[in-house]
Amino acid sequence: MIMSKLTVALTGIAIAASVTFAPGSAVAEEDSRRNPLEGQPAVRHRILLVKKRFEIAPTFESSINADFKHTFSGGLKAEYHMSDMLSFGAMGYFGTSVDTGLSSKILGTLEGMYPDGDPTPTRSEFDEHLNTMPVHGAAFVTWTPWYGKLAAFGKAFVAFDFYFSGGVSFAKLENECCSFAVDPMPAGDLENGILPDNDPNNDDPLNDGTRFGPFIGGGIHVFLNEWIALDLSFRDYWFSDNPSGLDFDANRRVDDDDSRLQHHFFAGVGVSLFLPSAAERTE
Repeated sequence: MIMSKLTVALTGIAIAASVTFAPGSAVAEEDSRRNPLEGQPAVRHRILLVKKRFEIAPTFESSINADFKHTFSGGLKAEYHMSDMLSFGAMGYFGTSVDTGLSSKILGTLEGMYPDGDPTPTRSEFDEHLNTMPVHGAAFVTWTPWYGKLAAFGKAFVAFDFYFSGGVSFAKLENECCSFAVDPMPAGDLENGILPDNDPNNDDPLNDGTRFGPFIGGGIHVFLNEWIALDLSFRDYWFSDNPSGLDFDANRRVDDDDSRLQHHFFAGVGVSLFLPSAAERTE
């Protein structure tokens, strides 16, 4: 009788152990603890507003830190978005220039002629040494790390993204020099007994031609629908320049040393058109 009860008890323990430690039971318990969102996309059915699309953006830009000549320009940006975050493109702008408040103030104090030996430039010497920027642009790579939606009163939703660009800038510079007689040898020719005249006002300004340098910028797209966005930008075209065209380093003549690497800041607003017009969606 005792053996019979012992046999029944051992059999029950064996059955319970087999049920408790069965592989299927362990898997079921592990599945119950697993996060159901693991491996799932962060956002389902998200509209891919830029991925694998061309962006063409007619844009207006204005200089915001010019010393003597403000530049107002219009042009085009063209860009291809390889992914949500990486794209590359180029842009070019044609502009016109107007005097800054500083230039107008200086010109108002200058006269048409000064006595010999007076270092002050005449009105025409000052004005014709200044340069303008009729053409500028850049080739660049863009990184777009942030995107999301803006909501107004919980009803109107607008998609947006922030981007940063870097690359190579270019600019064509021009001046109106010179209606006055230009000194052909501002540094003189000491070997032949020709002394420098120490008057930088009659020297060639040396601030025209084509320039290249670094480019950085950033901006925000505010999407009005799937293929049209407002593009607000801030850009820095960084290249060698001498905006005044006069003697910057005070060596009494205008030469290449008067040019220095300068930031040319522009703020822009454009309308970006994304093609194809229909954007893809994630699963």
